Amino acid sequence: LWIMLFSQTSMLQVSGMRIYTSGEIEAVNGTDVRLKCTFQSSSPININLVVISWTFRPLGPGREESVFHFQQRPYPPIEGIFRKRIVWAGDVMGRDASIIIREVKFTYNGTYICQVKNPPDVHGSVGQIKLRVVKTASFSELLLLALAIGGGIAVVVILLIIIVSCRRCKKRRQMQMEGNEEAPRKERKDPTVW
Repeated sequence: LWIMLFSQTSMLQVSGMRIYTSGEIEAVNGTDVRLKCTFQSSSPININLVVISWTFRPLGPGREESVFHFQQRPYPPIEGIFRKRIVWAGDVMGRDASIIIREVKFTYNGTYICQVKNPPDVHGSVGQIKLRVVKTASFSELLLLALAIGGGIAVVVILLIIIVSCRRCKKRRQMQMEGNEEAPRKERKDPTVW
């Protein structure tokens, strides 16, 4: 009984579509932002059957709007606020349904919903990303950028110190070796001289 129960539980955990997103993203007005959406399916991926759809729900009043559709090939929106702004950045066989929004605007603040269907695996959760468009990067992002740049510079400086130290050490060894070779020559006496 326990084995049967365990096997049914495992089967339930594996079946269905699972969607993974970053949850919340902040982007600076006028920049491009990638909305990352990956998925797992209990069925083998068939690029001819997979359907990906992205929708947008604004923060304030307004209707839900289709942002992007993929069915054998990408279909960016031909009208609406996202016209000529959405770029397919995914790879269906790599289980990636990501898109890029070009030159984000404040009107793009809201929730983006990623839904993937891979028949017969059409049931499961949807992925949601809350996008917040801001005037400038937040302090934490600037701090992270400064730390990354500072860390990179520190690594380069440490490598240069190690290289210079190794060269000096090698030079010292060579000078010591030359000094040891010359010392025995000076101590030798000429047998013809008394």
